[in-house]
Amino acid sequence: MTLRGGPAVEAGMLAGVAASGGALLIAGLWTPIAGVLVTAVELWEISSNAKDPLAHILLGTLAAALVLLGPGGWSVDARLFGWKRINLR
Repeated sequence: MTLRGGPAVEAGMLAGVAASGGALLIAGLWTPIAGVLVTAVELWEISSNAKDPLAHILLGTLAAALVLLGPGGWSVDARLFGWKRINLR
């Protein structure tokens, strides 16, 4: 579905979801949820749009790494829930 010859509505919604997930990652708020969201959007972009997959692979990999690493020490998540430290013996 398109609006008056413009880009598809689905593409605009997908870009909005990616932008909101990126903003949450930059702010450090809901890091695991936002990272999974951005990773899913980038995987969708890789599978549906084969023009330049390298940029989407990079962004998806970075978002997945942030999910696994968690928020940083100066993030909003760390201020709200505390910074988790793992001590190895």
